[in-house]
Amino acid sequence: MKINGFVPDSSIFDSMKTADKVTSKENDSSFFDTLKQKLDEVNDQQIQADDITEQFVKGDDVDIHQVMLSTEEAKMSLELAVQIRNKLVEAYQEINRMQL
Repeated sequence: MKINGFVPDSSIFDSMKTADKVTSKENDSSFFDTLKQKLDEVNDQQIQADDITEQFVKGDDVDIHQVMLSTEEAKMSLELAVQIRNKLVEAYQEINRMQL
């Protein structure tokens, strides 16, 4: 029984390689960079909530609703960051428990 060999057109694969290079250059940020950026955003929300609360306490013209909204946003973003950290630690521990 003779099987005819299939020879694909190599130009198809060449175009795929160049497309991968373009997307990898655009998305060149690592997981660590993304994590650091998001943690910085959480920190910025905490600082903004503290500033608005301090302005309200000093008696500046700040709406109480704005104070509550910024405080709750900061609280929720911090809780989300803590849950993500917990999931990362749990995944790390699970990987360490794997037998090779």
